Amino acid sequence: MKEENIIADKSFKFGLRIIKLFQYLRKNKIERELCTQVLNSGTSIGANIEEAIGGSSRKDFIHKLEISYREARETRYWLRLLKASELLEEKLANSLITDCEEIIKILTSILNSSKDGTSPNS
Repeated sequence: MKEENIIADKSFKFGLRIIKLFQYLRKNKIERELCTQVLNSGTSIGANIEEAIGGSSRKDFIHKLEISYREARETRYWLRLLKASELLEEKLANSLITDCEEIIKILTSILNSSKDGTSPNS
C-alpha cells in the first residue's frame, strides 16, 4: 500500500487549480505575461516537491524543498497582485491564497525538521 504524502498531494491539487486559473485568465484576456508568471510558479511547487522526494541525498532533498518554498511565496505574490488589481474575483483569490499559504506552512515545517535532522527523509 502506498503511503500518503500530504505535501505532494496538496501541491498537485494546487497545481491543477493554477492550471484552471491560467485557462480562466487567458479566456478573459488577462495579460499573457501575468498569466504565465502565476502558471510557472504555481506548478513549479509540486514539480520541485516530486524532485525532492526522489532526491539523491538529504542535501538535495532540502535544496529542492527550498525551491518549492520560494516558488510558493512567488505564487502567493502573483495571486495577491491579481486580487488587488481586481483581475481575479476576491472569493476565488482568497481561496487560492489560503491554499498557497497552507503549502508554505507545511514546507516551512518540513524544512525546519529536515535541517534539524528530525525528518523521516534524513
